[in-house]
Amino acid sequence: MFDKLHMTLSTRRLRILLALALLVATIGAYGAWRWSTLFGPSADTSHVIVSGNIEAHESVLSVTQVQAQIVNLPFDEGAYVQRGTVLARLDDSLYRQQTEIDRTDLDVATAQISANESTLAAARNSVVSDQFDLAEKQLDLARDETLLKSNAVATQARDLALTAARQSAATLAHDRALVDVARNNIALARANQAAADAKLKLDQVMLSYTVLRAPFDGVIAVREAELGQLAGAGVAIFTLDELDHVWLRAYVNEQDIGKVRLHEAVDVTTDTYPGKTYRGRISFISPQAEFTPKTVETHAERVTLVYRIRVDIDNPTHELLPGMPADGSIALLAPGQ
Repeated sequence: MFDKLHMTLSTRRLRILLALALLVATIGAYGAWRWSTLFGPSADTSHVIVSGNIEAHESVLSVTQVQAQIVNLPFDEGAYVQRGTVLARLDDSLYRQQTEIDRTDLDVATAQISANESTLAAARNSVVSDQFDLAEKQLDLARDETLLKSNAVATQARDLALTAARQSAATLAHDRALVDVARNNIALARANQAAADAKLKLDQVMLSYTVLRAPFDGVIAVREAELGQLAGAGVAIFTLDELDHVWLRAYVNEQDIGKVRLHEAVDVTTDTYPGKTYRGRISFISPQAEFTPKTVETHAERVTLVYRIRVDIDNPTHELLPGMPADGSIALLAPGQ
């Protein structure tokens, strides 16, 4: 009885070991086939099959230069938005108040220019009047000087005319100085106006930062913020993917890279949409070789040299998504072509 039980257990162990050995052999064979398909010499000498993942231009969006609570988030993940669409609004009350204050300062500076221009006009009119008055006083003085020589007037009269002429000249000099002061005040007021205008424009720019807009047409991949959250520079709100044009990042082995050309057509397929082919073109071929960029189990795979390529693909239906595995079929050129 014991011998029979021992034989049964031995048979089961043998079967398990045989099954494990078969599984290991199968995995090894698949790995060798997969490696040879991707990076080894191809049995089909007219085409090479490359595999990789779909990638897309991706932007992490946040506000800049401002800090305030989020008060509006109209879109969620998966929404398609066009360039310029408002994605988020922040509480802008403080920035609006500062804008109004600086707009008032600009109005005051503008009014000061007008006031100083009026002062300048009045000072110029005074100068003209002073010039007429001085001319008259100088005529009186000249007349009294002539009459004094013939003793027709007293010396006192001549002295009074001289004093009046001097006073008139002093008044003219004073009013001319006021003209210069008015001109300087106008220049200063215009400088203040320019500074106030620049400050107001800066406020308006800061105010515009409280609204986050889509920089390009795309699909919201990740919504990373919620209403009421404090947003600021560097705080991510959305991740936006540009899906109209995606690309396949793939690798060509060293033996085939000389047969691949820039702008060459590539047929791209995915397991997600079997039987459907997407047309692409090679837009980049790395000038430097690198080791196989994936987790490998053997030294032979790890030291295989490959060249990275990029295949641009139009994706108007947004079927191809970032991270999706895809294969590309490239028609190899004959050496020398």
